[in-house]
Amino acid sequence: MNNKWYVYIVECADGSFYTGITTDLNRRLNEHNYSFKLGAKYTRSRRPVRLVYQEEKLDRSDASKREAQIKRYARNKKLELVNGQKG
Repeated sequence: MNNKWYVYIVECADGSFYTGITTDLNRRLNEHNYSFKLGAKYTRSRRPVRLVYQEEKLDRSDASKREAQIKRYARNKKLELVNGQKG
């Protein structure tokens, strides 16, 4: 069983970003792009989405804290993360 958690950012078709957490990036990306029940409501009307950033965390708590931090970032700060600069 995979105990790793991932914080991720996807870029939506309209250029906006969505940040989330998961234990399975491939499954979650497929849900965002193809599922009408499991994908986030935000991304359903902004498909397709593509993975632009990921960060590995040891547990759900750390992943959730980092997700909350990233969600508070302004767009330019998220772009720095996506472009490989420290965030």
